[in-house]
Amino acid sequence: MTLPFLKKSAGTKRDQMLAVDLGNRTTKAVHLARKDGGMALCGYALLDAPIFEREMSADLLAEHLKAVAQALQPKTKLVALTLSANDAVVRSVDTPRLPMDDLRSVLKHNSRTYLQQELPGYVFDGHVMLSYVQPDAGKPGQITAGLQKQRVLVAAARSQQVTNYVEGAKAAGLVPDHIIPGMVGPVNAFELAQPEVFQNESVALVDIGFKHSSICVLQKGELVLSRIVALGGDRLTASLSESMNISYAEAEGIKVGMPQEVQSALESVLVPLGRELRASIDFFEHQQDKVVSRVFISGGSARSDIVMNTMQAELMVECKTWDPTRFLQVEVPPQQTTDLAEVAPQLAVAIGAALTAL
Repeated sequence: MTLPFLKKSAGTKRDQMLAVDLGNRTTKAVHLARKDGGMALCGYALLDAPIFEREMSADLLAEHLKAVAQALQPKTKLVALTLSANDAVVRSVDTPRLPMDDLRSVLKHNSRTYLQQELPGYVFDGHVMLSYVQPDAGKPGQITAGLQKQRVLVAAARSQQVTNYVEGAKAAGLVPDHIIPGMVGPVNAFELAQPEVFQNESVALVDIGFKHSSICVLQKGELVLSRIVALGGDRLTASLSESMNISYAEAEGIKVGMPQEVQSALESVLVPLGRELRASIDFFEHQQDKVVSRVFISGGSARSDIVMNTMQAELMVECKTWDPTRFLQVEVPPQQTTDLAEVAPQLAVAIGAALTAL
């Protein structure tokens, strides 16, 4: 599944890609390369994200990307950047069957019709998921050619932010290749990390981010439902900080290896999050008459047993973590090998972004 806002050199096969998941608190970056018919993880980095109020400027992004490149030393200048839940509008909609260039124009001038909101100053892109014929409901019993429609995963982002990303990458000495909604990253990575499950089951992918969490429900490889919930790891840490009367930094440090006595503090955030996600699963199951068999969770909070157990109790479905590096040949520097298993759940978005670009 691809959904780039910016795609250069269409048709050119890329051998390497630097992908940067620009998080609210932590930036996750990976360097992927083609090797021996597969893919290799050549390095990864987790860095503190820059602090900014509204929109990251091109200059601030350039300095940050220079630090990312310095940490990874990738053998490529091509970079794919992600947009957070706050910065991209993503919807699954039915549209006329049109070439993508024409569809972008239709979306630009009819955003309220297709995305339920006016979006002046935005750029649009889409990924065709399904084409079908819509029957003529006014003529029951008659065979008609019907109306050719398509189901498209549409995304929109502010034009100024896309410009900042492009200018910032160039100022850092990189070549901006793709700009991708971060929500689709775990879907792309899961397709290769768990191919049997991806192709044959109805599952939900939950990525717990810093400010937001996303849920994507897949039915035999098709993305049927996606939703963003405004609850994430930040609320978990703040709840721990308040209940234990410790600093935010101290709470962040113990969040993953937290003792059982802080479970009640976590549940004040996890229970509402679980209920929001459960509502999405219920909607899918009612609409599709299918049952979600498993929930796969990624993000830094997925390393916590308490988080996983509480989510499973609320969602009433088996919940498990998954490794987005599972299908990759690991060729990271020796000092990174030991930590990879621990940080892998945080790399799902970045790895998926790199796969989109490759």
